[in-house]
Amino acid sequence: MGRVRVNVGDFRGELNMPTQWYALHSKPRKERQVHDYLVQQGIETYFPTLTVKPANPRSSRIRAFFPRYLFVHVDLEETGTSVLQWLPGAVGLIAFDAVPAVIPDSFVVELKRRLARIERTGGLDLSELHRGDRVEITSGAFAGYDAVFDVYLSGEQRVQVLMHWLGREVKFKVDADAVRKRSRR
Repeated sequence: MGRVRVNVGDFRGELNMPTQWYALHSKPRKERQVHDYLVQQGIETYFPTLTVKPANPRSSRIRAFFPRYLFVHVDLEETGTSVLQWLPGAVGLIAFDAVPAVIPDSFVVELKRRLARIERTGGLDLSELHRGDRVEITSGAFAGYDAVFDVYLSGEQRVQVLMHWLGREVKFKVDADAVRKRSRR
């Protein structure tokens, strides 16, 4: 019986799963530039964006979901970290104790699913709420609570609301899609 040689390189994804998602930090408003450069280099990326209806009609309608961040799907042993560290517009990989942080595949899949759902409903409307409007928090830790809209947080898809908590007014930051304007009664 003859020997069969198997090239382990053909099974790298199954054996060691070295191709993983990592978060890449970019310079301010350079996410698209970094994304486009990486795509040209043949590196799989995910740059999560949302269509928004901004309060200012001259503002961009496409916004980064995570300003200054995008995701890369690479084998760091093969690609190396310096390629990602020194590319134009990038700051580097997010790392803890000098070890690049791995982003679970399930997180990226769920993020894509949620953003697609928001896009199907027409994107986020950032102009419908005004300071002082009464709102209901529809999801998250404070789901079901009433609050008062305070302000949109710049560069983020988050808002600040005011809630009466333990006898005083407290500011909370929540996702913009987690608040709904209360109808007048």
